[in-house]
Amino acid sequence: MAAAALCGAITPRATAHGFVGDRFFPPTIATDDPFAVDELSLPTVQLFHNPPSPGGLATREIDIGGEFDKEILPGWDFEFSDVFTSLQPKGGTSTNGWQNFSLGSKLELIQVPAHEFILSTGVDWDIGGTGGKSIGVDSFSTFTPALFFGKGFGDLPDTVPMLKPFALTGEVGESLPTEAAAPNALQWGLALEYSLLYLEQNVKDTGMAHPFRDMIPVVEFAMNNPENRGGGAATGTVNPGILYESRYFQLGAEAVIPINSHTGPNVGFLFNVNIFIDDFWPKVFGHPLFGASQPATQENSTPSIK
Repeated sequence: MAAAALCGAITPRATAHGFVGDRFFPPTIATDDPFAVDELSLPTVQLFHNPPSPGGLATREIDIGGEFDKEILPGWDFEFSDVFTSLQPKGGTSTNGWQNFSLGSKLELIQVPAHEFILSTGVDWDIGGTGGKSIGVDSFSTFTPALFFGKGFGDLPDTVPMLKPFALTGEVGESLPTEAAAPNALQWGLALEYSLLYLEQNVKDTGMAHPFRDMIPVVEFAMNNPENRGGGAATGTVNPGILYESRYFQLGAEAVIPINSHTGPNVGFLFNVNIFIDDFWPKVFGHPLFGASQPATQENSTPSIK
């Protein structure tokens, strides 16, 4: 941890959300981005159909969640999130309740602006028993240490300019439940992005009209692989969608496509609003509570929408 902190201290970093060099990495919806910065994601709404449990009914699930992240020291944050869930069994009685409250922390290890690269580490703590028993939350806690990365391709040769707007972010973690009978699981995700903002502002101004030039098409992959103790088959979703960027917020919408019947029988839907609180209130957000900092500026905040 001391070595990681030293790496973060000697590596130049943007003071606003999601920047490495000229690359703006948008906050992704189904997977976590690698930045330890001030963020407010509210709301995230998901509609999905769960497969029937053994002897049970197929269930429509509606989740409404939110997350708040606050940078404490440069490149190190605390994260708070929760989800309200409505379970609607086909032909049964609906139940509602909160999922277990989640605390997390993330530490940026390395940034390489010239190559639009970032590497971070973090941990998530799903606090057992803090949610509603009616929706079947776990009574035990689960810790998930993870690695996160982001890589933009703006450093590709000028002979392939149309590939430069591509970027890739990802995470890989291991869930460790405190209940001995519960399975461990490898959790990983990827997000492939094509930034039309980057194309217009950093590669070539094609004259594309708003709002299209303010969009980032994305495909996310969110996977869960149980490893032991009868955890069952792997589950996951593929989420193609679009992100729209403005000066003060991001709107995102994705389809939620199950990879197999163990995940779900039908395609779902995911919608998210991410509020750029560091641009709304630069004197309060966009810089750590402690340590050298400065409020976000136009040059290191979200690309301007003209």
